[in-house]
Amino acid sequence: MFVCVLKAKLHNLTVTHSKIDYEGSIGLDKKWLDETGILPWEKVQVYNISNGERFETYVIEEEEGSGKVVINGAAARKAQPGDRIIVACYGIMEPEEARKHKPLIIVFEEENRIKLKK
Repeated sequence: MFVCVLKAKLHNLTVTHSKIDYEGSIGLDKKWLDETGILPWEKVQVYNISNGERFETYVIEEEEGSGKVVINGAAARKAQPGDRIIVACYGIMEPEEARKHKPLIIVFEEENRIKLKK
């Protein structure tokens, strides 16, 4: 049997852009993806701290160092620029591996600057 556990989390990001006329996804700074191991096209859950909305989508890369958080497609109705969000990515693993696993968590402050890495 396998279990689903938190792989990585980007906590307290601020949405910088939204594009409703797009096929879908969340665009995230490539630097954060590299640091957390979140892959382009990987499924993530997004939790909107500002309004309580939750949705699933997939990740696309934004320019490294850009600090961009872009909500695309239908999800743009659930998060607008200025909203604070959490992006969570989960992985499937054996229980023995899960017991030893520690997710990588990055906490952000104003202007999507990294405050803390756990």
